[in-house]
Amino acid sequence: QVQLEESGGGLVQAGGSLRLSCAASGRPFSIYVMGWFRQAPGQEREFIATINGIGGNTYYKDSVKGRFTISRDNAKNTMYLQMNSLKPEDTAVYCCAARWRQTMLSTDPNGYDYWGQGTQVAVSS
Repeated sequence: QVQLEESGGGLVQAGGSLRLSCAASGRPFSIYVMGWFRQAPGQEREFIATINGIGGNTYYKDSVKGRFTISRDNAKNTMYLQMNSLKPEDTAVYCCAARWRQTMLSTDPNGYDYWGQGTQVAVSS
């Protein structure tokens, strides 16, 4: 089992920045592929970014490339999502997720075994 807890959400104006954190506890953090997803009201959960266990391989949703950066610090058991140039359409609940004993990155939420509760991000125009 692994427990995930997000933090860092909030209200920001368009063009602003936020850094989300995902703190993990339980099994060794470095063996998990990690991902960020988001869900806006009335919409399906959508993939944002994913990172492999050692942080050397990442993949992003096209609409966030160049604006968002996923990273991890395995010594701190924490993953991050730096979000710059935020837009109102980025407003959603952001969740982190973990794939147990997988080396392949995944954009499919069904490919993740553990989820955090989420943190709200609201971007005003």
